[in-house]
Amino acid sequence: MPETSIAPPPVPATRPAKPVSEALLNEKWDRCLSSLLIRSSLGLSFGVVFSVLLFKRRAWPAWVGLGFGAGRAYEECNGSFLRTGREGVRIQRP
Repeated sequence: MPETSIAPPPVPATRPAKPVSEALLNEKWDRCLSSLLIRSSLGLSFGVVFSVLLFKRRAWPAWVGLGFGAGRAYEECNGSFLRTGREGVRIQRP
């Protein structure tokens, strides 16, 4: 049998790794967006339930619940972005 040389498969080009700070920022944004989605939908669902049970199917309890959920998610995200990695450091707002 004749010897045939098979070329090795090409090595895929490696992308440069993201800096650690960018990866941490991406994780925080992912956590914030998922928190916003979960808390807003929970607030909306509680608002719909209260609207059906107590408020004769009016729309405002659902909107209030949605607002409370989104506001809670915003505060949690704001706190995570303002927090430094060091314990015992107090951040003063201007």
